[in-house]
Parts: sequence; C-alpha cells; structure tokens
Amino acid sequence: MRAITLGLSALLLVLFSNTSLAWWGYTKTKHPIMLVHGVSGWDSLGGIVDYFYNIPYNLTKDGAKVCVAAVSSFSSSFDRAASLAPQVKSCAQQYGSGKVNIMAHSQGSPTSRILLNYGDSKNYIASITSINGVNKGSKVADFLRGALPAGSVTETTVAAVANAVGDFIDAISSNGQNLRQNSVAALETLTTAGTAQVNNYTPWGINTSSYCAKSGENHNVNGKSIKLFSWTGDDATTNILDVSDPFLYLTSKVFGSEKSDGLVGVCATYLGQVIGDSYHMNHLDATNQVLGINGWTNPVSLYTKHANRLKGKGL
Repeated sequence: MRAITLGLSALLLVLFSNTSLAWWGYTKTKHPIMLVHGVSGWDSLGGIVDYFYNIPYNLTKDGAKVCVAAVSSFSSSFDRAASLAPQVKSCAQQYGSGKVNIMAHSQGSPTSRILLNYGDSKNYIASITSINGVNKGSKVADFLRGALPAGSVTETTVAAVANAVGDFIDAISSNGQNLRQNSVAALETLTTAGTAQVNNYTPWGINTSSYCAKSGENHNVNGKSIKLFSWTGDDATTNILDVSDPFLYLTSKVFGSEKSDGLVGVCATYLGQVIGDSYHMNHLDATNQVLGINGWTNPVSLYTKHANRLKGKGL
C-alpha cells in the first residue's frame, strides 16, 4: 500500500511539474510587452496602484518581460508620442530583442500608432494592440468640445482644473517625471476631427471606407512588417459595486443606440485585426479598474491570452 501511495504521489508531482512548466512559458513572448496608458492615466501611483491593475504581474509571472510607459496624463497624442518614443527604444534595448509589442489603452492607441511614422520608432515596434482605443474619435470628446467653446471662461476654468489633476497624478506616480499637461489639446486630439488628423498621419490599420469597417493583421509600414490588433468592450455598466459605472452610464447616453464602452463607440475602436468587440467590459474594466471590480469578462485573461497569441506568431 505504501509503495502504491508513493507511486501515485510521484506521478502527481510529475504531472503538476509538467503543467507548471508548460504554463510558466504561456506569456513568454520573443519581444517585451510595453503597456501604454490612456488619457488621465499613470504608470503606478506611488508604486501601489497600477493603471493596468494586476496586469504586469500576471504577464510576467508566466514568462513575459514587461515595460510600463509613463507619458503625460493630459496632452495631445502627438506630444505623448514624443515622450513615448525614447521609452519604446529603451525597452527594446533593455531586453535585447530589438523590438517591443505595444499594448495600449484608450488614447494610448493613437499615441502609439503615431510612432509608426515618427523618426526611427517603427524599427523598434513588432506589434501594436489597441485596447478600447480611440481610433476613430470619441463622441464624448465631441460633446465636451461643443460644450466648452474655444477661448471661453468655462474652457479655461475646466482646463486649469484638469491640468492640475494631471500634475498631481504625474507627481505621485512612480515615474517621478514633470510632464507637461495640456487638457485642451488632449480633448481636441480625441474628437472625431482630431483623431482624423492622427489617422491621416498614421493610416495603417484604420479602414476609413465606413465607420465600422475593419482592417487586417499584417501591415507594411514603410518597409517594416508590423502586426496590428484590437479588442474592446461594449457595455458601460458591468458591476453594481464599481464606483465608475454611474459616470460611464451617463457618458454612454451620448451614443444613443450605438454600442459603446461608455466613452468610445465599439466601431471607433477598430484597428488592424479585431480580436473581439463584444466583451462585457466598460472603458475602465479594460485595464482591470477600478481595483479589479468588473463584469463577466476577466480583462486580465485577455492580456495573457494575447501574449500567448503573440508568442505563437513569433513575436
């Protein structure tokens, strides 16, 4: 009996070890993953609360190398791209692979896509994945731009408050940088017209034949082969315990009957190969916020599965 017990124990140990070893490499991409935050975002507040909540940990524990970008909380996508460019190069060189796989949320998507046409930045990019990205503009931004006339006292007041918030966020985030805030430029760059300017500059992965037209995975960017992907959620309210849901419920009314994540219409998020566009997530759920309170879709699993997808493609 003792021999049988020992035999079973040994078998279970082998099976468990093999499973653990196989799972450990699940997210081990060839190139490091760089996470890029959206508007009003940060990398990590005081080294305690990550913008991509628990996502870097779950990517790295199964093999991935991860860099987290730090760009201005409130600024134009072009200004943010200028700050992002050296960080992409540094991440690629840090891990010796020469390139990075960017995963970008919200305004992080147009910010990252600008690098496809910005100096030599494209040389350091293997792929860009847009997550609830503002790729064809946000109707919420359009609404706010209309409600805040350019040069008005209202615009000046709101901008001053937003800039102060951005300064505070950057001051307490772990990057410790003094990044320039320009909330009016941030708002304008996220409108339909502002995003159209971005897309004219960096058209890859954006199908303008219609609002809901999709593109494909493979793109030749000035002689460089770069893969583009996207996914998004389609519900503004996903968890009664999430304090952000009431706000996103209100902003979703701007879209009427159009499906959205509360801040961006589903079709406006399309970039490259659309992996999914009906996940039960709102705009903040997409980064596992607030503090991991979300709906039926587990956002963390979307990142780890995508890392495994990139691994399978040799990226």
